[in-house]
Amino acid sequence: MTTYIPTKLRAQIEQDAGHRCGYCLSDETLTGIPLSVEHILPEALGGETIQTNLWLACRPCNEYKGTHAEDQETGKEVPLFNPREHKWHEHFEWSQDGCYMIGKTPIGRATITALRLNRKLLVNARKRWVIVGWHPPK
Repeated sequence: MTTYIPTKLRAQIEQDAGHRCGYCLSDETLTGIPLSVEHILPEALGGETIQTNLWLACRPCNEYKGTHAEDQETGKEVPLFNPREHKWHEHFEWSQDGCYMIGKTPIGRATITALRLNRKLLVNARKRWVIVGWHPPK
C-alpha cells in the first residue's frame, strides 16, 4: 500500500530535491517519468511521513534501496547515502566522461553497489545526456 503524500508536502519535497532522484541524480524532465516520494527510513522500520524523512527517487533506485549495504573496499556494513543529511559531492563524483558515478567514501561506494547506480540502461542514458550538455548536473 502506498502512503498518501499531501499535495503541498509533495511540492515541497520536489522543490527540495530539485526534481532529481536523490541517488542517481536523474532529472525527471529528462526521463519523462515522474519520480516517487520515498521514505529515507522506510515506514516498516519506523520512518515517518514527514518532510525530513522524504525525498524523491526514481523507481529503480527506490526498489533497490534498503538502509545499509556493504562497502566492497572495506568489507564493512555502512548506512546508505541519505540525501537529507549527506552532501552528494562528499560521497560521489562523476567519471571523467560524466557517465559513471564513483564512490569517494564507504557510504558512496556501498550506495553505488546497492542501488546499482551504474546500471547499463542508466549509463547509456547518461552518455546521450552528456552529448547534448544535460549531464552531469551542476
